[in-house]
Amino acid sequence: MRPVAFACAVSLSGSAALSGGIDQSGQPVTLLFHQGTYAELSLGYWMPAADGSYGYSTQQAVYAFQKASRLPRTGSVDLVTLHRLNNASRIRPRSTSGYWIEVDKTRQILIVANGGRTAWVFNASSGSDVPYTLDGVRYSAHTPEGMFNIIRQVDGNDPSPLGQLYRPKYFTNTGIAVHGYTDVPPYPASHGCVRVPSPAIDYMWANNILPIGAAVWVYL
Repeated sequence: MRPVAFACAVSLSGSAALSGGIDQSGQPVTLLFHQGTYAELSLGYWMPAADGSYGYSTQQAVYAFQKASRLPRTGSVDLVTLHRLNNASRIRPRSTSGYWIEVDKTRQILIVANGGRTAWVFNASSGSDVPYTLDGVRYSAHTPEGMFNIIRQVDGNDPSPLGQLYRPKYFTNTGIAVHGYTDVPPYPASHGCVRVPSPAIDYMWANNILPIGAAVWVYL
């Protein structure tokens, strides 16, 4: 059974609301995630805990929301983001049935979809499409589009020629995986893999969100 999602709510102090002051530290505008049911306020933007502070994981959730909503990717709860949050609904996946892991390269998010409904949305960063050279061979940092399946996984750090991949879930036989990373910016930055925050991949492993055989759909 999958755990309940976290609902999005926004808290403003009275004077801050009048002045429009916004601070990434969480004051006077704080993005809070309160536990709720899918049927109520939950939008599915993942974060590990609701401690009231504006830290890395909260920023990742804000990035995911801004990307999904096609807003400027500031990583802070600015007035545009705040207004959209107050009028938001759960985003629709591209798939209409079955269980899918969708990687939306245009919006740079990973969507977990079940039965045509979004269960979770994660901030993600796919291939930058910038050329690079490895052992004298020139490559492009590209994440291939198409439909795949999770075919292999490593529960730990998996060494590769380009560095270690944290708890990777491979979906191609050329080494492309969804894996954890400490730096997941709001733009494509990887050599081809799909980066998600390290705490997010831990959550995916703990709750079997990307099991072997799961369908993966990468699209623009």
